[in-house]
Amino acid sequence: MDEPSMPTPPAGTTPPPAPSSPPGPPTPPIPLAELLASKDLGLRRIAGPAEAELLWVHTSEMADPYPYLLGGELLLSAGVLLTDPDHYVGRLVAAGAAALGFGVRPVHETVPGALIEACDRQGLPLLEVPPETPFTAIARAVWRLMAEARHRELRRVTRAQQALATAAARPDPVPAVLHQLATQLGGRAVLLTARGEEVHAAGRRLPPEPAGALTRLARVVARERPGSPASATDTHGDTHLSAYALGGGDGLVLALAAGRRESGDHTVAGIAVVLLSLLAAPHQGADAAGRSAALVRMLLGATPDEVAPLLGSTGPWTVIHARRTDGAPADALTAGALGASLGTALVDAGRGGGEAVRLLLPLPGAAAEGGAPRPLPEAETEADRITPQPGWTLGASAPTPVTALDAADALAARALAHAQATRTPLTVDAPVSGLAALVPPEEAAAHARALLAPLTAPLADTLRCWLSLHGNWDRTAVALGVHRNTVRQRIGRCGELLDADLDDMDVRAELWFALRQG
Repeated sequence: MDEPSMPTPPAGTTPPPAPSSPPGPPTPPIPLAELLASKDLGLRRIAGPAEAELLWVHTSEMADPYPYLLGGELLLSAGVLLTDPDHYVGRLVAAGAAALGFGVRPVHETVPGALIEACDRQGLPLLEVPPETPFTAIARAVWRLMAEARHRELRRVTRAQQALATAAARPDPVPAVLHQLATQLGGRAVLLTARGEEVHAAGRRLPPEPAGALTRLARVVARERPGSPASATDTHGDTHLSAYALGGGDGLVLALAAGRRESGDHTVAGIAVVLLSLLAAPHQGADAAGRSAALVRMLLGATPDEVAPLLGSTGPWTVIHARRTDGAPADALTAGALGASLGTALVDAGRGGGEAVRLLLPLPGAAAEGGAPRPLPEAETEADRITPQPGWTLGASAPTPVTALDAADALAARALAHAQATRTPLTVDAPVSGLAALVPPEEAAAHARALLAPLTAPLADTLRCWLSLHGNWDRTAVALGVHRNTVRQRIGRCGELLDADLDDMDVRAELWFALRQG
């Protein structure tokens, strides 16, 4: 047999982690039977169960590879340091390895009988790798099967998305979407109120016990209290349960039950959540009607403070800017899913092409018409209330009244730029405090206008970003989406126009104060 080659990093290291938040559904696991069906590999199962699911391939000749396994591996070894098969197999089982592939020759002429007995006794599938099969060929076969499985899953999700979109265009869209969702997932789909009352349902009815478990799970995500998760999963016997909070603030929940859980099911359910969040608006009564009326009045010339009561709150509100961490442009579906996760249906997906998604998030418990805005409790901050979202970078403004949303929008954009530059999932632009709060706003604004008058808007934005990142050229370039030499040229030009030494800490402090007023 060829000397075992390395399809993964060198022995004793872990495989590279999967990319966080990949687009589309995750790669499904590979059934062991599919690998064994590859006749050109000549693999033969000689011990252990016939069924297993492979997530990756790893090669190791360590006496105890336990610390370097993630679980789900097909571990390939020629048994160079194999001395105690029973202990060796026990450690693999404890680490969650899916199967063991043992290469015969040049170290062992045959698979040791003690290893076969240990795998049978402890339930670990054992494959005999013939001398003519390199370990690299096995790894390539697994990667090929994984690529094929992911392609199949992407096609399934695409078909499901098209079917759900078609159902949403029917005269009875909510029942139609639920019926299509139940069909796609092979289970039951239920739209519930926060109190567990059934609004619509589709698919085969559940027995009383799993039905009760599904209702209880739905209450976990119902947005009746701050901090409720956007989704939750559970199992009841052989039934897989999941629940998703819908956007809109009325506590509606999509609850699902199925006999199996495929890797793309969460993606399909997310598409349905976005559609149902929009389609269920009639069930949200005055909230949806109020937002529609507010939009109409603003288009007809009403001022923000006049339409604020129709939004159901006089404030405060938080503006959030978001971009996907993988750099892909956001579409209406992904932006809507983000809004549902954050608990708001007020989402602007932008025009694509990398433009930030903008969201308007009402403060929970904000006063309705005639009441005073509710301040944040001392122990609560925007960072506590807005949780980072996987696959997204967020910038948020501090809570602001509806009459100051234009300023909050600028703060959120600045916070997003800072978050991207510092590679943090969430940055909140805090309100002015400390010494800056001691200067009357009118005087501070007048001083800022006079000091920064020589600068154009692009130069001022560059200077603000550069100062916020402590003069770091590379991070500023990332935040602004320009080359670092462009940043250097702009900062140099700022110094010339202001006739100031930007390396002087006193100068930087004064400029930062002035820029914070804009």
